[in-house]
Amino acid sequence: MDIKGKVAIVTGASNGIGLATARLLAEKGAKVALVARSKDKLEKIAADLKDSLAVPADMTKPEQISKMVETVQKHYGRIDILINNAGQGYDAPVAKINPETLRQIFELDLVGPVIAIEKVAPVMKAKGGGSIINISSGTALMHIPNMGAYAAVKAALAHMSLTARDELKADRINVSVVYPYMTETDFEKNTIKNDVKWDDSGGGHEPPKGDSAEHVAGLILDCIKTGDAEVYAHDWMEPKVR
Repeated sequence: MDIKGKVAIVTGASNGIGLATARLLAEKGAKVALVARSKDKLEKIAADLKDSLAVPADMTKPEQISKMVETVQKHYGRIDILINNAGQGYDAPVAKINPETLRQIFELDLVGPVIAIEKVAPVMKAKGGGSIINISSGTALMHIPNMGAYAAVKAALAHMSLTARDELKADRINVSVVYPYMTETDFEKNTIKNDVKWDDSGGGHEPPKGDSAEHVAGLILDCIKTGDAEVYAHDWMEPKVR
């Protein structure tokens, strides 16, 4: 897909990967709808990005997701791209997972993207197609102590995405998954932890340096252009056997 002139929704656009992606898409000529909970942050970002629109929404609230999609369609007249990026981490041993926290992560990281797909798909179909990129995680491909809950939800998002890819291809809607590695953003700082520290799973070592948000944004842009089913932050992350 050619990016220029296209209308893109980016969730979680107030910082990190979402912000870097919004900036890159705008730089390439897309019209970007910025979605996050913080109205003030979004409006400041929108002031710097040509043809962008701040649309505050909580991606755990179905009614707000519906209103967000309706607002974007009404403003631009179309929706060509959806980047489901909003999400939050949760670190806890499986035997100590808090069910309510798990439900919270499930709602934001999986149910929210599914509802967004449901709402944008008819809009894209009516205009001849579109591109949906769901941001999973490298943890979905691994078994890491204390990260079972988050990894499971992100694995579910990936599986849901690939199923939707088959279901929506007849409508010329391409669905893809991007698997970031560790990134140098505030994601870890905002991760919910049940008394878990890096030393609990990292053997007392400091975590390795992560990728920049801009690196992941570049992967997302390439994925929109190529339509690849799955894109990995690094080649070594790609499963050798399916």
